[in-house]
Amino acid sequence: MKKLILLFAMASFAVMSAQTIDSNKSQKKLYVKANAVFLPIGMLNAGVEHQLSEKWTLQEEIFISPWKSFGGMPAQIYMGGIEARYYFGEAFKHFYVGANLHVASFHMRKFNYWGDGDYQYGPEYPVYKLSDVYQSGFAIMGGATVGYQWQINEKWNLDLFVGGGHSEGFYHGYVMSTGERYDVDYVDGPNRSGEWIPYKGGLMISYRLK
Repeated sequence: MKKLILLFAMASFAVMSAQTIDSNKSQKKLYVKANAVFLPIGMLNAGVEHQLSEKWTLQEEIFISPWKSFGGMPAQIYMGGIEARYYFGEAFKHFYVGANLHVASFHMRKFNYWGDGDYQYGPEYPVYKLSDVYQSGFAIMGGATVGYQWQINEKWNLDLFVGGGHSEGFYHGYVMSTGERYDVDYVDGPNRSGEWIPYKGGLMISYRLK
């Protein structure tokens, strides 16, 4: 995780350096955007992308899933992040790569707890069904993004992207049917887990403000 944060810091420094030495005095572009994949299911993924130089941009974004139950599972996620992007041609056009850092609060069933089998947190603990447990806590994520932007006209863009990296989660475990914790008194403090996962992606519809 420290290496990923260092990578993001280096990318951020490169962005600031590019902005400083940019000799192009034309007006920098600014786009607001929303993810067309998640809006139909009541989830909001929106952002603002600023042009810093000819090839560099900086994007701030949020992801909000307010569902207390989605497909029978808790699915409340509140995430915010920042991403430095480098375009191989020109900002807001065609292929790009990015380095990002996100933080999230979640009330959901982690992917490695999906299924209908039995689950036991530790020796002498009760046995539950995987479908009856979930986790609540927060996570810090750092990683990379690859994407492609189509310019429809002077005002509208489409931004197709996927990203992921390393996630460090800190959480407690709960039983859906009773509301009790399944991990109480087993560890000192919250559970902690680290995994490599995809955590962003979709198709952003972007509108140019300036």
